[in-house]
Amino acid sequence: MKLFIREHLLLCFVYLIQLAVIIAIYRLDGHTDWKITLYACLLSSCLLAGYLTYRYFSHRSFYHRLTIPLASLDDLPYNQQDSPLPESLENFQKEMIRHYKKDLYNYKHRLDHHVQFINQWVHQMKTPLSVIHLMVQDRDDEFSQSIEDELDRLKKGLEMVLYTSRLDTFDRDFYAERLDLSLLVKKAASSQKRLFIRNRVYPELMIEQGLTVTTDDKWFSFVLNQLVTNAVRYTQTPGEKVTFRSFRQDGRTGIEVIDRGVGIPKSDLPRVFDPYFTGENGRSFQESTGMGLYLARQICEKLGHRIEIDSSPGSGTTVRILF
Repeated sequence: MKLFIREHLLLCFVYLIQLAVIIAIYRLDGHTDWKITLYACLLSSCLLAGYLTYRYFSHRSFYHRLTIPLASLDDLPYNQQDSPLPESLENFQKEMIRHYKKDLYNYKHRLDHHVQFINQWVHQMKTPLSVIHLMVQDRDDEFSQSIEDELDRLKKGLEMVLYTSRLDTFDRDFYAERLDLSLLVKKAASSQKRLFIRNRVYPELMIEQGLTVTTDDKWFSFVLNQLVTNAVRYTQTPGEKVTFRSFRQDGRTGIEVIDRGVGIPKSDLPRVFDPYFTGENGRSFQESTGMGLYLARQICEKLGHRIEIDSSPGSGTTVRILF
């Protein structure tokens, strides 16, 4: 009703001006009988009211449809009126949606090809990395150790690219099962042993034995690896520890990854899960990409876990995951 009134306000205003002009012309022409004038105005107003009434009832469902937002493109209601305007508008909407879906399909097709190319490229890059690793693994000199460190960085970068590209198709590559939390943590710490050794930081495991959680082994291991990488990277004091501690909260199992590193400024905490955000620490640590915590949060949400972070400058950071 409001939309109908707003659309015809201008028509009523023009009608009133026209009526006033006609009355003025009759008065200037010498007609002084107000009864005839008022009768003519009444007849004209009745005709206008009749037109507006017909217009409203013949287009009522059309105006009602325009005031209700669509939940999806498939929610477009069918026009049940034979009026030219609703019919033309519906044909226009159908044509527009057809073009939109066509463009959307083409875009999705190109995106799928791009993701497939990225995945293939990552897998192809793993082969030369493995070959280089085999070439230097038996050598103990400083040069070979430097190559191993750079290979480790390349491997983590490729994994981040691979998991980022797979995030949109998470449901196709997901398997939930009951897993031993201590084994998950030990595997993550073992996979990052070169990082621990290089930075002279040590893992400390405080995980309750026999504690199981429901998660996906591959995806959650990637999350743990990201948290370990961040914890070690931002711990600059040799000899410090990165602690893995299990706990129970409100009947839920959780794990904390605690470091004693540089910490995160309070002003940066609300944005640490945003993509590509590195904050103040990113200016001091050039390896920061701003994607580790973002991916960790996205994966945890898809796994049904909750991730939280507490930190203060100079006192370290605690990342908490509730299963």
